[in-house]
Amino acid sequence: MSVQQISVFLENRPGTLKKMTGVLAANKIDLRATSVAETKDFGIARLIVDDAMAAVNTLKENDFVASLTPVLAIEIPDEAGGLDKLLEIFADAEVNIEYMYAFPGGKLIDKALMIFRVADTKAAEARLTSKGLKSLTQEDISQI
Repeated sequence: MSVQQISVFLENRPGTLKKMTGVLAANKIDLRATSVAETKDFGIARLIVDDAMAAVNTLKENDFVASLTPVLAIEIPDEAGGLDKLLEIFADAEVNIEYMYAFPGGKLIDKALMIFRVADTKAAEARLTSKGLKSLTQEDISQI
């Protein structure tokens, strides 16, 4: 039950990020979460959107290098210590986190959503489910 994250490689120069968001906006693709990491010459924008397949195809059609990666999306209480409690479950389940980022829960009151990239999404999901966690689906994300 993973979510599809889009990774987009961008030149590190003024206006490149705006060009990408402009393409998405023009095609009515709704961004749910973004994370941008950069180096001197390029950056990687990581996106969670309402329709991942439409977004990756649209970006490729507009000359962006984009790929899909399965990630886990997990709802947590939006309170002090909420992330710490979640990370304790990851540690107990022996799931290593490669990277993570957050976004507000949208229509979810008092909730936040965390995105996690792990080496083996299916195995991690099975371990986390056995500890009582439920990851969200792409459909869940598109309704938030």
